Amino acid sequence: MMRMGVDLGGTKIELVALSDEGNELFRKRVTTPRDYQGTLAAVVNLVKEAEATLGEQGTVGVGIPGVVSPYSGLVKNANSTWINGHPLDVDLGELLQREVRVANDANCFAVSESVDGAAAGASVVFGVILGTGCGAGVAINGKVHGGGNGIGGEWGHNPLPWMTKEEFNTTRCFCGNPDCIETFISGTGFVRDYNAALTAAGTVRAAAKSGADIMLLIDEGDAIAVAAFDRYMDRLARSLAHVINMLDPDAIVLGGGMSNVAAIYPRLPALLAHYVVGRECHTPVVQNLYGCSSGVRGAAWLWEK
Repeated sequence: MMRMGVDLGGTKIELVALSDEGNELFRKRVTTPRDYQGTLAAVVNLVKEAEATLGEQGTVGVGIPGVVSPYSGLVKNANSTWINGHPLDVDLGELLQREVRVANDANCFAVSESVDGAAAGASVVFGVILGTGCGAGVAINGKVHGGGNGIGGEWGHNPLPWMTKEEFNTTRCFCGNPDCIETFISGTGFVRDYNAALTAAGTVRAAAKSGADIMLLIDEGDAIAVAAFDRYMDRLARSLAHVINMLDPDAIVLGGGMSNVAAIYPRLPALLAHYVVGRECHTPVVQNLYGCSSGVRGAAWLWEK
């Protein structure tokens, strides 16, 4: 059976079609129309093109930067604001004349990596996206755990655990709350912290624009960059230890731009053990297998094998 996954982002909509074995049969992306009816039409056209090209009909799963409320049936919390307040799964289902499954894009990432990715075979997978923002999703036995409120995995909007007095009440998240995990361990948070330290030190140097800029400075032995990464690693460890203490997943998979920083992986185990209750932690923390394709593949895998 062919499975189609759609990644509905704010700037692009991508569709991939997978075989039962997870082999890619078709892929195409288009620019996202910034209105609801246009977005529906773009998804429908992609599905029809894939099916016409491959000569068969398939299932459809869609990953979105938000969730479908289990109570109202309407999309909420999406930064693609034009889909908020609409029954996206119902409307697409009517246009395509079949059931369409919709899930949060971070949950799709977790599903992808648990089905045939870096955590294949693990029963409980916590998938983390460390990019411009900080998202997370939970997959249990290869299926999304959305939760009773549809917000399973919204870990980035909890306060940073075990805050120091220097950290307390120092950031404000777009969600309206102070000191969210996202503001510290996203790529944006890493850059913010480094640039603040640079300013405080009175160093005459251009501000960093990305985490990669800071990692290059670390390679050169820059003390401010080294200290910023030390803080980042400790904050990441605290944040993940909090999850391990509550969920104790079989594996944690990192995605997003910061997941490409190789120095993270050898340092994390000892730091996690320092914060996990019992001071023992052997939870694998691994880099994703499918990179930016993981979310769209996970949308396809919303229909199980």
